[in-house]
Amino acid sequence: MTAAEDPAGPVRTGKPAGPARTGKPAGPARTGEFDLVRLLAERGAERYDLHTRHLNHQLPRMLHTIGFDKVYERAEGAHFWDADGNDYLDMLAGFGVMAVGRHHPVVRKALHDVLDASLADLTRFDCQPLPGLLAERLLAHSPHLDRVFFGNSGTEAVETALKFARYATGRPRVLYCAHAFHGLTTGALSVNGEAGFRDGFAPLLPDTAVPLGDLDALERELRAGDVAALIVEPIQGKGVHEAPPGYLRAAQDLLHRHGALLITDEVQTGLGRTGDFYAYQHEPGVEPDLVCVAKALSGGYVPVGATLGKDWIFKKVYSSMDRVLVHSASFGANAQAMAAGLAVLSVLEDERLVDRARAMGERLTSRLTALIDKYELLADVRGRGLMIGIEFGRPSSLRLRTRWTVLQTARKGLFAQLVVVPLLRRHRILTQVSGDHLEVIKLIPPLVVDEADVDRFVDAFTDVMDDAHSGNGLLWDFGKTLMRQAVAHR
Repeated sequence: MTAAEDPAGPVRTGKPAGPARTGKPAGPARTGEFDLVRLLAERGAERYDLHTRHLNHQLPRMLHTIGFDKVYERAEGAHFWDADGNDYLDMLAGFGVMAVGRHHPVVRKALHDVLDASLADLTRFDCQPLPGLLAERLLAHSPHLDRVFFGNSGTEAVETALKFARYATGRPRVLYCAHAFHGLTTGALSVNGEAGFRDGFAPLLPDTAVPLGDLDALERELRAGDVAALIVEPIQGKGVHEAPPGYLRAAQDLLHRHGALLITDEVQTGLGRTGDFYAYQHEPGVEPDLVCVAKALSGGYVPVGATLGKDWIFKKVYSSMDRVLVHSASFGANAQAMAAGLAVLSVLEDERLVDRARAMGERLTSRLTALIDKYELLADVRGRGLMIGIEFGRPSSLRLRTRWTVLQTARKGLFAQLVVVPLLRRHRILTQVSGDHLEVIKLIPPLVVDEADVDRFVDAFTDVMDDAHSGNGLLWDFGKTLMRQAVAHR
């Protein structure tokens, strides 16, 4: 076989690459080799039972209750298919992870290539090229930021930012915005604005919540002189609430005036979702000190998180050779994750997915906004790019208001769930409610959705809204099941 024919490429060192290249025996044949395809064929039908017995037992219970206990056989782009060949539209993207779509061929090839290369990965005492190449390419989209730390998830990216901010400033307290979500590990949980996630896990780090957009509240806290940073989502995932115009720039100026840092959490909003590479870039003059990204960078395959920051912060944390490993991650910057990240950035650029997110987002938002006057249960449509919130509210007519009140009494957020369920059951479209006790559906589809996908969603949503406003009660009948579950839970 010639070098051109060898899928692994030529040997570049001139040294043998291993037994297969030297002609040495590969060792005795193994028996009972692991066969993943066979295992799935034999045991795949047990998926819900296995989960009930060995994992979070409440998840399959919840899925059975609302009729989400589907069996998806394969996926590609923005679509799933079941065993019968039925097509499902994905408007959830794995909570934003599948930004470039499922099983993108460029990402798949990159992962095959990196595995076939048999790199000497994670030796811990060398400098592999892929982390530096990914950092270089990521920073090219991140003006005013200089260095990157690679971890394994969004919550780890947040943990890194919190540690770096506290060390760099010498201060303990971190401010966050009410209703924020920054992760569920202990440090990230300390800046999580949802009490339901925090309950029972105290004590946490020193922290204080301030309302999103309230500069006076921010300044009051800064006067104490113990604040290391404010961490903020430019668009909050819970409820899809955007920071008011001018807030991020004004907050940045206040923070710097008081010796504190601005951390922007772009774990869900970053890498093009909002129609710009980062959501903070929609506001001129915003230059965060630390930025957290993850989700989309993985390509949907290999968990990866990144914390980008200014040079002086990194140099203060890693101030000497004695501190070279003061913050690290066992699997951080592994070759597979770095290859996936490089491929994702290439796809974003080559397919102009940032522009696509902006265009498809405008189409989706405009079509949904046009329905507000038609449906009294539809209160608001908001967001940027392909991060959109659809909010429902108290109707004006007596008949609908009575039904709405019954649902609200049982549990706030049930009506939004009533919309999500028929979107999947009737129209095979996967969506999510945007947080507990919220009457908001969040749309965060893969950035590869096209006009046909957008129109399919709007047509399906219109059908469900027609049902909700009609007198046949099909949608409301299912609400009785959810109400029984809510009352039993209470």
